[in-house]
Amino acid sequence: MTPRRLVCIGALAAALLSGCATRAPEPGTSVAEARFDALVVPGRTTRAELLAAFGPTKTVVFDSGMEAWLYTAPAAGGGHTELVLLLGRDGVVRKMRKRPPEPSDATDPTDPKH
Repeated sequence: MTPRRLVCIGALAAALLSGCATRAPEPGTSVAEARFDALVVPGRTTRAELLAAFGPTKTVVFDSGMEAWLYTAPAAGGGHTELVLLLGRDGVVRKMRKRPPEPSDATDPTDPKH
């Protein structure tokens, strides 16, 4: 993979993540982190297995055929852990990354409940 393509993939993944950093997850995208950890194995888990276990989620498809998928998991304190997957052209998970909630993710100052 060329350096330029890696930069593009990183930029698109960052854009995907930044849009979800402080919002509650959309229906169908939130999963239990323990179940996620038990079922997702880079190099083995397939697109079909993800869809069967967790359902569809936010996805970015790159020109290369690779895809970035984003799920969230509820975390203590009301925040959400982001679970990001990179799938190869063959539909197999290549990489997995977790971003724990930031302290500011748990409370939204515009939310009338706070």
